[in-house]
Amino acid sequence: MTLWKTKNPYQVYIYTCFLSQLFFTFIFTVSLLYQVKIVMLDPLQLVLVGTVLELSVFLFEIPTGVISDAKSRKLSIIIGYFLIGSGFLIEGLFPYFIAVLLAQVAWGIGYTFTSGSLQAWIADEVGEEQASLAFMKGAKAGNLGQVIAIPLSILTGLYMINLPIVIGGLCMFGLAIYLILFMKEENFKPLDKTEGISSWKSMKVSMEKIIFHTRTSFIIRMLFLIALFIGFYSEGFDRLWMSHFFDVSNLVALTAEKLVLLTGGIEFIVVLISFGVLHFMNRSSIHQNLKHIYALLFTCSLFIIASLIGFAVSTYAIGLLVFYIVIQVTRKVMYPLEDIWLNKIIPESSTRATFFSVKGQVDAIGQIGGGPVMGSVAANSTIKTAIIVSAVLLTPVLFLYNIVMKKHQS
Repeated sequence: MTLWKTKNPYQVYIYTCFLSQLFFTFIFTVSLLYQVKIVMLDPLQLVLVGTVLELSVFLFEIPTGVISDAKSRKLSIIIGYFLIGSGFLIEGLFPYFIAVLLAQVAWGIGYTFTSGSLQAWIADEVGEEQASLAFMKGAKAGNLGQVIAIPLSILTGLYMINLPIVIGGLCMFGLAIYLILFMKEENFKPLDKTEGISSWKSMKVSMEKIIFHTRTSFIIRMLFLIALFIGFYSEGFDRLWMSHFFDVSNLVALTAEKLVLLTGGIEFIVVLISFGVLHFMNRSSIHQNLKHIYALLFTCSLFIIASLIGFAVSTYAIGLLVFYIVIQVTRKVMYPLEDIWLNKIIPESSTRATFFSVKGQVDAIGQIGGGPVMGSVAANSTIKTAIIVSAVLLTPVLFLYNIVMKKHQS
């Protein structure tokens, strides 16, 4: 059974995770370097790029999630990958600040069409228990895609830094076409068909259910609040880490080719370690027990906070490298666990994609709020201070996870 023949939903999900991460990593290995060195964005512009992206996610996350629940998850995902590809093509072909901003809008909206829809689709097609396993295996497959993508991106970027961005955008079109041909949608029952109501009415009904379940479920409220604080801290670090790394390690004077090799090598180390950790988790029973998931998410958050402070105050390249790797590996471990947690507590299958979209929107709100703050701190003080502030912004999640664990035990 090959990639180009199977229509088994479980396999298609794994292949989609592999291919999407392959293409995303092929692009992202050089995208920040492209923005810093070719487009010449300063720290405030870098954060504004992220804010525009997250604002696009904020505005479209829930509408596209409701459309996915009301119409078709397959259609939503396919539209998403076409839009993502378009965004990256714009960014890679036009090295200007305004073009980069427009690209964030396009691929940000595209992301909202896929966010939640892919998880909801596989949960409907194979069931909740199988979906938990699929989330773990999908994360592992995605890391394999990253391992393959980084060397390819480095080799391509050595020739021209923007070339991986352009090629990756075209590959996103290819992924959309693959899903048109091989993605089945047999167990999905859209609200407007099952209840005989209009699409707008079904959207209203879906959102009313989300609001009701959020009000009545303490755990769902805690999950969304945690997502908000994760958004607060993440945007500043994601946009500023490279500038801080170059400034402190005195590597800013390296040639473009050497910078591509350096940044690609760092990301390669991250995905290799992440692949090993996710492989271990996939073989364990950690992802089957909410108590274990809560404990691991708490521990991961503690690691990130400590590593953010370490990254900010380190004065040597090796220290910066170690702390950055710890942060990124830990985040990659947390992503599938957060999906499993939300999937297990969603009360109704018909609102699954919208629930995932609401979580994504809450995270986007945090990034919209936290990103400009980090950019302002970096512009008026130092990037070091901004990263320390981001660690402080993440600290409340430790208390929230502690509350969730105590609630789970009671």
